[in-house]
Amino acid sequence: MPSDDLCFSPATDLLPLIRSKQLSPVELCEAVLERIEALEPTLNAFVALDGDKVMTAAHAVEASIQRGDTVGPLAGMPVTIKDLAVTADLPTQRGSLSMKGEVFGTDSPFVTRLRQAGAIVLGKTTTSEFGWKGVSHSPLTGITHNPWKHGYNAGASSAGAGVAAAAGYGALHQGSDGAGSIRMPSHFCGVFGIKPSFGRVPSWPVGNMDQVSHNGPMTRTVGDAALMLQVMSGPHPWDHYSLEAPPADYAAGLRRDLKGLKIAYSPDLGHARVDGEVADLVAAGVAAFEEMGCQVEQVSDAALAFAQDGPELIRFFWAVHETAGFKHLLPEWEDKLDPGLVACIKAGEGHTALEYMAMRARKLAYMEAWHRFMEHYDLLITPSVSVAAFPADRLNPEHWPQHEWDWVQWAEFSYPFNFTGQPAASIPCGFTTAGLPVGLQVVGPRFDDLTVLQAAAAFEQARPWADKRPDL
Repeated sequence: MPSDDLCFSPATDLLPLIRSKQLSPVELCEAVLERIEALEPTLNAFVALDGDKVMTAAHAVEASIQRGDTVGPLAGMPVTIKDLAVTADLPTQRGSLSMKGEVFGTDSPFVTRLRQAGAIVLGKTTTSEFGWKGVSHSPLTGITHNPWKHGYNAGASSAGAGVAAAAGYGALHQGSDGAGSIRMPSHFCGVFGIKPSFGRVPSWPVGNMDQVSHNGPMTRTVGDAALMLQVMSGPHPWDHYSLEAPPADYAAGLRRDLKGLKIAYSPDLGHARVDGEVADLVAAGVAAFEEMGCQVEQVSDAALAFAQDGPELIRFFWAVHETAGFKHLLPEWEDKLDPGLVACIKAGEGHTALEYMAMRARKLAYMEAWHRFMEHYDLLITPSVSVAAFPADRLNPEHWPQHEWDWVQWAEFSYPFNFTGQPAASIPCGFTTAGLPVGLQVVGPRFDDLTVLQAAAAFEQARPWADKRPDL
């Protein structure tokens, strides 16, 4: 198999070849590392990479297979880890000069699970500083470039993961999502990403940002995401929010006839601004579900009147939580932090505990309203993001309102489902006239990750995307 084809091939195709000794993990990892070496000066998706460790691990997996040992379900597959996630043997710097060189000495539980399944960690992928914004830039690493257009936003905070998936840096990539950070880079880079139900994949250290962050896979195919999510999921004692139930067999249950599935479609959640090309591509994608026999209902603004509280809620909590998390850095690091993060930190100052609790009551009512809405539908479809990629040296597209820290205005579709903990995926649905990818979002009721994956797999079969590669 040609080297580039190895790098772009799904894990679901490669794993049987590895287990049957038709493909060497060493050959696979060599091909991926060669591609990374060739493209990284241009794309800048990695913040830490250790090729020697990768090849040592690849040789070890190959030796196990040659001996006939029992190996894990991801044996020999390269995988990347986002630089917000803790790893034992690689720095965890979180896109910030304030953490440069920091090594924790312990793996987050899902990293341990990936390793135990036989996956080989390539390195750490780039993130915006502390994951605070949806633009692929940080003070530590500079711009991570969209593979479809150099200098353009690849999405964040899982920027490097999205670029790695799109650019053929192997099949499996981990992202995390606190307000859209799996779905936004998936949208901007033209790959598949799913934010599973909150607690499905355990997090550690457990966050102190009101429990909105989810870990999940970013891949070129739905089948690979299902396989990776299965490995990462399940309860863990270090995370008291992790779900007690083990995951469903996502890979085995992926194929399903969607006929009769009841789907709500909202082009704007009743309040969001959306660029015309994005709206048109998503609407065309929704038609595919109608062609598959789903009952698609475009819901009225009145039915989503409760959703209009979302913008005020996210802006309050985003600023206050950044203040609580990072204000202590300002005396020493203010001039070295992302200026937008500094502005956001300062915007969250001065609120009382009573004000916080009053807003939290509104947020809980907002969450309940979403769960009640979903009782009437199997799925909800929206745009993933309001805009296609724009220059990564900007916080907002030039034709949008400008603000010193508010990037959320073009990402109104993602954070509601971080608040509610529902599963949500971004699925590639086409390209703008400028050749930039667009994704549609599929949201399920909480805990129903499988139906989201099944809908994505059916859409993937109806409107294939994995054969499309950026010209690099």
